[in-house]
Amino acid sequence: MTTAPSPTTDEAPRPPAPAPAKGVRAGLRPLVLRLHFYAGVLVAPFLLVAALTGLLYAASFQAEEIVYDHELTVPAGDRKLPVSEQVAAAREAHPEGTVSAVRPSPGKDATTRVMLSGIPGVDPDHTLAVFVDPYTAEVRGELEQYGSSGALPLRTWIDKFHRDLHLGEPGRLYSEFAASWLWVIAGGGLVLWFSRRRALRKLRGTTGRRRTLALHGGVGAWAAAGFIFLSATGLTWSTYAGANIGELRASLGQETPSVSAAAAGEHSGHDTAGGTAGDAAHGVGLDRVLAAARAEGLGDPVEIVPPADEESAYVVRQIQRSWPEKQDTVAVDPASGEVTDVLRFADYPVLAKLTRWGIDLHTGNLFGLVNQIALMALAFTLILLILWGYRMWWQRGRGSAFGRPIPRGAWQQVPPYVLVPLLAAIAVLGYFVPLLGIPLAAFLAVDIVLGEVAHRRGRRTYGSGPAA
Repeated sequence: MTTAPSPTTDEAPRPPAPAPAKGVRAGLRPLVLRLHFYAGVLVAPFLLVAALTGLLYAASFQAEEIVYDHELTVPAGDRKLPVSEQVAAAREAHPEGTVSAVRPSPGKDATTRVMLSGIPGVDPDHTLAVFVDPYTAEVRGELEQYGSSGALPLRTWIDKFHRDLHLGEPGRLYSEFAASWLWVIAGGGLVLWFSRRRALRKLRGTTGRRRTLALHGGVGAWAAAGFIFLSATGLTWSTYAGANIGELRASLGQETPSVSAAAAGEHSGHDTAGGTAGDAAHGVGLDRVLAAARAEGLGDPVEIVPPADEESAYVVRQIQRSWPEKQDTVAVDPASGEVTDVLRFADYPVLAKLTRWGIDLHTGNLFGLVNQIALMALAFTLILLILWGYRMWWQRGRGSAFGRPIPRGAWQQVPPYVLVPLLAAIAVLGYFVPLLGIPLAAFLAVDIVLGEVAHRRGRRTYGSGPAA
């Protein structure tokens, strides 16, 4: 009679698989807990940077108005000069470069901005904004400007810090990575919080790790909707997920439309996005062009873009990003001063409108100061949640070291009829949001390898107690 050899450390028996869960919720919770734990630990540093820089960006709007008050405002006068005279004053002060756009004074105490491109020493992606007193044509200063929101140097620096840490295109991966995972962490936290027994959610009378968990879970549950919104809207203009979202919108016919900028009403597909702007005094001139736009109902604030070439028209667009948004656009023939094309924001496709509103809400433009305060509150909340999360991990180790990780094998508790569709959905999401899919696949691969190594070394890979 022979007996089987006793297991060695090289071939230790695998621990028994977890018992099948009685329900879908009970089966999913350990899996969500493991995902939430590891995503929180590994992604939190990126989220912390995004939250801190986002907090600064939300505050930059008000700071910009204070720092650049001299350039942005003037004492109110009796009568504003023609826009053409204001542009001429700006050109006299800065004959270099080309007029790329003009933003006439939108209020009684606001200056006119004349944007010049091709200025030596100015970033090619930026313009030099010359600020002109609309009543006297006095040039009050000039500042480098970036983007359609007209960000000045302070806000531009913070914006780039938030977006790419001033590392250029490679740096944008950090913000896309954070946005790709924020909704996963927030959604997982919601599932975990509401799957806990009501008695375990109470804050009053608790201490230690349970109190930290109550703070982390309770505050996170209230803020989760905001985090999911920031994640979704942040991805719309990210590098990889943003491109996929753009392709999806195009396939559905939901792209943001643009006015035809062909002169003389020839809608031959010329677009204002390319080329270098021409002479601001071309054709009938800025004043008649602005009057034609006013006749079509385009109120302040507006931006006038000179013709890109001899075959192009002037384009006048409303640039109000606060509610109610003003985004109507017209094209004006430089030869006759007649409007050749009109595009109303009301006629935008639904997804184009939602994208516009979502981005403006994300950046703090849509509802002004209230919007910016709400964003600062969300950023501060995220910072607190990250700190509480790390504190819980430390308390899990009884305050002397970080606690043990959540044990493997949680996926085995999920019923196959739930697990298979779940994996398919994750694969689709991973394709459209690659900085979610690729890191998740890498983590799973590493986790499987480490689990196999631990098994071969005879280590215990499953916890004997409950996961949380």
